[in-house]
Amino acid sequence: MSVPKVAFVTGSNKGIGLAVVRAMCKQFPGDVYLTARDVSRGTAAVESLKAEGLHPLFHQLDITDSASVRVARDFLKEKYGGLDVLINNAGIAFKMADRTPFGIQAEVTLRTNFFATRDFCNEFLPIIKPGGRVVNVSSVMSSVALNRCSPQLQARFRSDDITEDELVALMQRFVREAQANVHTKNGWPETAYGASKIGITVLSRIHARQLRRDRPTDGILLNACCPGWVRTDMAGPNATKSPDEGAITPVYLALLPAGAEEPQGQFVSEKQVQVW
Repeated sequence: MSVPKVAFVTGSNKGIGLAVVRAMCKQFPGDVYLTARDVSRGTAAVESLKAEGLHPLFHQLDITDSASVRVARDFLKEKYGGLDVLINNAGIAFKMADRTPFGIQAEVTLRTNFFATRDFCNEFLPIIKPGGRVVNVSSVMSSVALNRCSPQLQARFRSDDITEDELVALMQRFVREAQANVHTKNGWPETAYGASKIGITVLSRIHARQLRRDRPTDGILLNACCPGWVRTDMAGPNATKSPDEGAITPVYLALLPAGAEEPQGQFVSEKQVQVW
């Protein structure tokens, strides 16, 4: 019996993630997993999609919990022999009006959006099957924040030779300097969310380069994307796009046809490669 294809969407019990699962259930020829930290919220989200006539599956996942990450990875290896499509959507953001000190916002935001996502990718990328697709949900705020960085930081974040270790060190430096309230003086933007998404976009470029080098014949495409300004708990009710509209670009990248060679390691918005 042939093993079905499988797609896995992190942080997908609501918002853009839920809309991505909905679209993938309609378009992807295989099993689609909705994941959530909280089992009851996740299963409720699955039931809501089943009521629409769709058939997602559920797996508990907290990307900040290494044991949870390994359980999910081992489950996919055992049941499917790996993973065909990974959409990294899990992320957090403080509201604009939140009075939490910026240093704490920086530490908390980067812990999930960058460091946990990076650790997750390093567990999951080895199980991506040949022809697989990896989509990291970034944000237009990564570009906005990049343009607010010092010329020196911009040069490193745009360079084609930045390493993962160097990127990690820079993200750690941002948190330290935010906690010491010297981040703007040292060339950083006044947005923890934006800085975390710089990290995701640059990490995507680094991981795509590594895949080209280490698995050159496997045809895996890995990209970052901006879903747009979407009406979610995170972005608020005034945003211009519905979650289903926000899912369009991530799903487009997840379903790039077999044999496609581009885009690879790019930042994509409205299905178009953006200058980084």
